[in-house]
Amino acid sequence: MAITLNINGEEKSVEAPPDMPLLWAIRDLVGLTGTKFGCGVASCGACTVHVDGAPTRSCQARVGDLEGAEIRTIEGLDGNVAQAVQSAWKDLDVVQCGYCQSGQIMSAVGLLSENAKPSDSEIDDYMWGNVCRCATYTRIRAAIHEASKRMET
Repeated sequence: MAITLNINGEEKSVEAPPDMPLLWAIRDLVGLTGTKFGCGVASCGACTVHVDGAPTRSCQARVGDLEGAEIRTIEGLDGNVAQAVQSAWKDLDVVQCGYCQSGQIMSAVGLLSENAKPSDSEIDDYMWGNVCRCATYTRIRAAIHEASKRMET
């Protein structure tokens, strides 16, 4: 079945059953591999994308439910908040193995888009469910604070 998805501002027609997880449409049918498969049950956050501006676990979102929605992946992330987060991530050397980082960044951008000055506990609550097997959580929190400061200028 042909389904039209708006991914990173471009209309993409994909041949997929309506119950196909968005993750597989993004990776296998559209060819954008920045969104990662982690657990398949929305528990790790590696597959996080934005759907209509909200962080969403793409392993559980079904393509048949997303026609007309604006889907943004790590490859299409842009804007002031995204630039602040990405530069803070780089400057603070957040990444260790990097596997979870696209999902971490997508969630951090979601947080700072809603709350430009989050506290440590607000960061921890919002980012909960984004698993980092290398345990870079303190660097992630520091980078979110740094991105918040960069957004002011």
